[in-house]
Amino acid sequence: MSAQTYLAYDYPLLGAFWTMLMIFLWIMWFILLFRVIADILRDDGLSGWAKTGWLVFCILLPFLGVFVYVIARGKNMGGRETAQARAQQEHFDAYLRKTVADGRTSSVDELARLSEIRDRGAITDEEFHRAKELVLTGHGPAGHAGTSGTGVSAR
Repeated sequence: MSAQTYLAYDYPLLGAFWTMLMIFLWIMWFILLFRVIADILRDDGLSGWAKTGWLVFCILLPFLGVFVYVIARGKNMGGRETAQARAQQEHFDAYLRKTVADGRTSSVDELARLSEIRDRGAITDEEFHRAKELVLTGHGPAGHAGTSGTGVSAR
């Protein structure tokens, strides 16, 4: 009365491949849908009404909306994404330059300043060598900038 049924016998290998293909296509569809929505929202060339129209079209008729969007505006999708990535990189580089330049000196600058102070006679040679060791080991004022040394050895 109760016959054992094995799933492997009822689900052939080609059925498994077909299922995997459908899952792959389903995931690719969602990736494409989200990329189109992101591109609609990212595009500064579209007015608010145009963005709203494209979004409504893509939400109410997703397959048709996405395919029409890719046909109509897909040529420049990569360019807009590249421009945004480039702008983000430039913003990050500017932030790094500003952060590094905010009053922080490198160990080379610090050693040059120490040498000038010693040449004026404000510090002794012993004080100069102690300060030089602090700068080169990263414990002096230049060590706060993230530089740990310049490869110059103290003698």
